[in-house]
Amino acid sequence: MVTFASLSLRLFPGFLPVAISQGIAQAAAVIFPPAIAAVSLGIFGHAAFTRRVGRNETFNHAGNAVAAGLAGLSAYWFGPTVVFYLLAAMAVASLASILAIPPKAIDHDLARGLHEGEAADKGEQPSGLSVLLTCRPLLIFAICVALFHLANAAMLPLVGQKLALQDKNMGTSLMSACIVAAQLVMVPFAMLVGAKADRWGHKRFFLAALLILPLRGALYTLSDNPFWLVGVQLLDGVGAGIFGAIFPVIVADLMRNTGRFNLAQGAVITAQSIGAALSTTLAGFVVVGAGYGAAFIALGVVAAIGAVVCFVALPETRQIADGGPRPRGKTAEAASAIAAE
Repeated sequence: MVTFASLSLRLFPGFLPVAISQGIAQAAAVIFPPAIAAVSLGIFGHAAFTRRVGRNETFNHAGNAVAAGLAGLSAYWFGPTVVFYLLAAMAVASLASILAIPPKAIDHDLARGLHEGEAADKGEQPSGLSVLLTCRPLLIFAICVALFHLANAAMLPLVGQKLALQDKNMGTSLMSACIVAAQLVMVPFAMLVGAKADRWGHKRFFLAALLILPLRGALYTLSDNPFWLVGVQLLDGVGAGIFGAIFPVIVADLMRNTGRFNLAQGAVITAQSIGAALSTTLAGFVVVGAGYGAAFIALGVVAAIGAVVCFVALPETRQIADGGPRPRGKTAEAASAIAAE
């Protein structure tokens, strides 16, 4: 669907076809993160899930940066329309990578949050759909995620507007640099989550991602210098890099043994999308009424509220406590052996 949407932009450049194709592309794209998380859990199990997600996100952000760089160079050398064909080729390559995964490597019960082995042999059934409403930590996490994106989604567009107001041509170039540099910053922080989250605590990493946003909001108000704005925007790489890696890990923690891991991912992503959709509306009203500085402060306050909710109400979800029970699930070595068969 993403491939067809990319190609249609070149063939049907009118406003309505572009709007429809982008709607289709975004609807398809939102499936990728939870699907990749489910496949990873089904292959590696809970024991190696955090490390695997951290590695996934490392390649994700590195790939985004490389794709953006290739798109920029291709557009410079061959014109902007070649970018659509480049993205379509990347989508086809992703299909090839998915087809290369051996089907038997994925434990589908484990991929939905049920244990493999003895529990699955006894015909373990998923929990009822009410688990979404009765799991209090999941509801709290969904609220925190919605507040994170309510604060975060509008910050980059606001920075782009400020840069464009100062120099339209320079603003576009700096905006592109913001995106690529932020993706590169996300790489080491995704690696850090994968390497240390099980030891340091999952809640701590999520709280750190929330606390980055009030800091960004405050720093944006200190100067209108384009290079200052771009430098502050690099903090987005810290927060987003941590969030992308810790999000599926926390959901997997909360839904362990329920069989509703994927349903819960979809529910929390819905809350995330609502927060992101409202973010630009909120920021737009504040900018019109009180200016950019007030908008950045307002978004920072929203994130600070999310951090308080997380700190006070969200329990530590990690289930690999010192001296506590180890999680059931495949080890990375066992999963590699399955894939190699």
